Amino acid sequence: MTKQPGAQFLGPQQRDLAWEQLQKEQFDIVVIGGGVVGAGTALDAATRGLKVALVEARDFASGTSSRSSKMFHGGLRYLEQLEFGLVREALRERELSLTTLAPHLVKPLPFLFPLTHRGWERPYVAAGMLLYDQLGGAKSVPAQKHLTRSGALRLAPGLKRNSLVGGIRFYDTVVDDARHTMTVARTAAYYGAVVRTSTQVVGFLREADRVSGVRVHDSEDGRSAEIRAHVVVNATGVWTDEIQALSRQKGRFRVRASKGVHIVVPRDRIVSEAAIILRTPTSVLFLIPWGTHWIIGTTDTDWNLDLAHPAATKADIDYILTRVNQVLVTPLTHADIDGVYAGLRPLLAGESDETSKLSREHAVARVAPGLIAIAGGKYTTYRVMAEDAVEAAAEDIPARVSPSITQKVPLMGADGYFALVNQTLHLGEIYGLHPYRVKHLLDRYGSLLDEVMELAKAQPELLAPLTDAPSYLQVEIVYAAAAEGALHLEDILARRTRIAIEYPHRGKNCAEQVARLVAPVLGWDAADIDRELETYLARVDAEVRSQAQPDDESADALRAAAPEARGQLLEPVPIGR
Repeated sequence: MTKQPGAQFLGPQQRDLAWEQLQKEQFDIVVIGGGVVGAGTALDAATRGLKVALVEARDFASGTSSRSSKMFHGGLRYLEQLEFGLVREALRERELSLTTLAPHLVKPLPFLFPLTHRGWERPYVAAGMLLYDQLGGAKSVPAQKHLTRSGALRLAPGLKRNSLVGGIRFYDTVVDDARHTMTVARTAAYYGAVVRTSTQVVGFLREADRVSGVRVHDSEDGRSAEIRAHVVVNATGVWTDEIQALSRQKGRFRVRASKGVHIVVPRDRIVSEAAIILRTPTSVLFLIPWGTHWIIGTTDTDWNLDLAHPAATKADIDYILTRVNQVLVTPLTHADIDGVYAGLRPLLAGESDETSKLSREHAVARVAPGLIAIAGGKYTTYRVMAEDAVEAAAEDIPARVSPSITQKVPLMGADGYFALVNQTLHLGEIYGLHPYRVKHLLDRYGSLLDEVMELAKAQPELLAPLTDAPSYLQVEIVYAAAAEGALHLEDILARRTRIAIEYPHRGKNCAEQVARLVAPVLGWDAADIDRELETYLARVDAEVRSQAQPDDESADALRAAAPEARGQLLEPVPIGR
């Protein structure tokens, strides 16, 4: 497919056009799922010259891909599980994104690994980190550095002196996962993919014994349509088995959901110049700097309830606080927490009874003629997973399929990013913004900054911050609706920005201001604004209340009772053979 300038503006006009295209055109591939793997698959296929559609029932990254530990990392801990190939692959992908594909979104970050045992631990960990460095972990970031206890405490004064005997500093990376996933999807649209959210797959089309497309339902207005394709790729993560059941074909693997909970606390609560990785009896705990906050997590427990809205419990939060307070000089309390989020990892079932030991390798299967499923893996290796999915799909595509080239395709905003960073002061003068603000914008939009600022030319007042979430400018809110596919307050407050986890009010205090900013773009009237506010406030209330519950079942019951922003979502109904 050819590049389509303007197609990447995922606004209401593109959405209407996409609905028409989905019904009229014959596609090579339809990808189900707007997480990072689905978006990556659409990008891989589009840049091979294939005709591609990507459909997502809710919003980009609304499942797992917005609820990770925010690291684009090599997987140091997988070395202990002897998964050397996975680590090498992840480090190669980390390097690609850090330097070429997404340098505006993927950032280097120093980590401290505290040592707690004298004698054997330092050489043991050092050997693992040396292997990590040699597998690619120190290509464009510094290699490991050994620290005495005093040296480690200079790097992280917030740790108790008796909590460590020394440390090792190494580098990994951090990413805004939801923003990255959305950017992958927009890049796919730029290269010709027809991309549409709020478009739920409710059944499969068939010709004889093969899958020939999907039946979709607009979860905004209830319309239905059929999309015809040579092959369908199921890239729905923890929903893999549900979509598989719709196809009435026996799956080649099962996916198991593991819940991971994170808490978000103000940056001044922990004094450290580096991220910190802590070993626990069952897994690891990460303390990740996140703007003016720390993200701390994660848990690792089975989840068999609502896949769309995994709920954190008081027990989950208490577990994280207990673990982290064992090493902090100043303990954290529930009152310190500004945000909480829970996500589900789509793990391949069968390798182990413990979710923390399940493989992070991915699997691709040709479930039936015309139907491919891909699951497992980890965020960092999304591009490799996408390539493998398209390779598997090629068998069902009549035309010759070119090799993957996504290792050479920067995401939107990457081209020119480094030069713009060097021009931060000058850009600040042009736009009338503080250099700190310009840097913040560059790290969200990269070289798309001009597009964002263009919206403020006729309305300079949009360059003012949100009243109750001053980390973000009003123009960013408008841009989210005009160009980034946001359709609801939840999309904007939880994913295009991270206001829902970065402010104690969880977005409630600025929801009305945000609604009024996007109303002209999305065509909302007063009743629409009221409905959006009511839905979002109910969502926040349900989440906060669920986080005070003692167990998964009671937390899930509260969270699942909140209304859906997409009011026309259906329970999937199998379509006849």
